[in-house]
Amino acid sequence: MADWAEGDPLEVAPRLLNAVFTHGGVSVRLTEVEAYAGPEDPGSHAHRGRTERNTVMFGAPGHLYVYFVYGMHHCANLVTGPAGDPGAVLLRAGEVVDGIELARRRRPGSSDRDLARGPARLCRALGIDLADNGVRAEVVPGEAPLRTSSGPRVGLRQAAERPWRFWVSGDPTVSTYRPAAPRRSAGR
Repeated sequence: MADWAEGDPLEVAPRLLNAVFTHGGVSVRLTEVEAYAGPEDPGSHAHRGRTERNTVMFGAPGHLYVYFVYGMHHCANLVTGPAGDPGAVLLRAGEVVDGIELARRRRPGSSDRDLARGPARLCRALGIDLADNGVRAEVVPGEAPLRTSSGPRVGLRQAAERPWRFWVSGDPTVSTYRPAAPRRSAGR
């Protein structure tokens, strides 16, 4: 079991800041993450219970929960807590610290600052896709940042206001905050 992943996602998330996550020949120093607290959290994929899609969240901590969103992007979470308690931490952004040439090939035309700035970009830079759902995550804890910030989660329609997004204050690789866009009615 991965010690770094044990515990409530609200405790694990800030501890992941400055940790180095390695996958697909690229290493990223995590600069932004978001906590999801399972069934009691309307923003969590586990809010309505276990499904074929989210079953990894109910497993042992320290594994990747990968999903496909908007028909074009992969996002990756690190499963936390004890098995059966579906907490997770979304990997939102980071700085590529090893394997930069490979990350540049996977994200052509991006500045080094933007290679892993945002959850979909981070997955692309690391080469993460649905085939990685359930694999054990390789994470090396880092030194705690001098300053961290927290605020609302990004792009959620429910429970977005919870200050469960954590980031390294002032780090240029942290993604831009965007609230969820309001839904349009079909008649417009």
